[in-house]
Amino acid sequence: MKETLPLPLVRRIALAAQGFGEARPTGEINRRHLNRVLSRLGLLQIDSVSAVVRAHYMPLFSRLGPYPMAVLDDAAIGRKRRLFEYWAHEASFLPVETWPLMQWRMQRAAGNEGIYGGLARFGRERASLIEEIYRHVADRGPMAASEIDGAKGSGGWWGWSDEKHAFEWLFWAGRITTHSRRGFQRLYDLPERVIPRDIFDAPVPAPADAHRELLRISARALGIATHSDLRDYFRLSPADMKGRLEELVEEGELLPVAVRGWKQPAYLHKDARLPRRIRARALLAPFDPLVFERSRAERLFDFRYRIEIYTPAEKRQYGYYVLPFLLGDTIVARADVKADRPAGVLRVLATYAEPGAPPETAAEMLEEFRLMQAWLGLERMEVVPKGDLGPALAALA
Repeated sequence: MKETLPLPLVRRIALAAQGFGEARPTGEINRRHLNRVLSRLGLLQIDSVSAVVRAHYMPLFSRLGPYPMAVLDDAAIGRKRRLFEYWAHEASFLPVETWPLMQWRMQRAAGNEGIYGGLARFGRERASLIEEIYRHVADRGPMAASEIDGAKGSGGWWGWSDEKHAFEWLFWAGRITTHSRRGFQRLYDLPERVIPRDIFDAPVPAPADAHRELLRISARALGIATHSDLRDYFRLSPADMKGRLEELVEEGELLPVAVRGWKQPAYLHKDARLPRRIRARALLAPFDPLVFERSRAERLFDFRYRIEIYTPAEKRQYGYYVLPFLLGDTIVARADVKADRPAGVLRVLATYAEPGAPPETAAEMLEEFRLMQAWLGLERMEVVPKGDLGPALAALA
């Protein structure tokens, strides 16, 4: 008979697995702290929106507090590279040790499988252009796609030039990778000149072995999860998952359990902590691994979360770029936030409390905004008294 776990304990297990089960470090934050977060999360999702800060910087701030962003930047470049970019849970930074585990996805992409239909069609029809672009990178890399004549499309998928499609196809296929970035623009080079040699030359596991290992990473990162949660973390297909969870259960890596109130069965990682209390306080990016799978966030926290960037302003419920606010072991509020860098102002445009938010929510949230303001190097903060929590927050600011 499966053990049935209460939801409050399950929340604490998930939060501890994600690095919220211990106090933020004091003193200088360095690569050692980065490595510890990466070993827990397994990936950092990348997104181009910079309303507050690029999404991949936020999970470290949420867990470590104010830290030098150069710690993350430096880990993604140079001879002591710790990270590479590829498609995992969307575009992501991944520890370099994960490179061999993603070869199955690259090999499929090279065969025009497992990628966007339009890109697959391009791969079949424009092989000669793809090889021409590959030779450019081999001869001239690191280089931006925009350095190729004709590669400056109008932006967005439909505005991509043929040359930009070729770069993207080569990136999916693992034949080129990100050397570094200029602003947010990728500079491409050949993987053998970017990935540490011992990693690049490491044996490539069979797809089934890679899928099993990716599930191990997902299970450690989530602590306790359903089949769909585990599959979503690295965007594995149902076919990729077939038999793999059962193997991890058989090996004792995962323990099947039930969660009170969840319809799906769940799996507890063998090393998951079962803390009696979580004392977290954090603003979360929309793409933080704690909340990027929206149905899981709803099951764990009773927190319905949708990003409204592409919703017309007049139809938005909460705002353009809304950050959940974690206090203790519960998401208690959310805020629409913008870093106005030209004016040097952190603008808190609206704040909303969740049902049952404790009386200290506004004060605790304000302290976290002050940390964020200092971290981003902004001179001041302005709080608009909008939303049911806005007046209380503005009165304290």
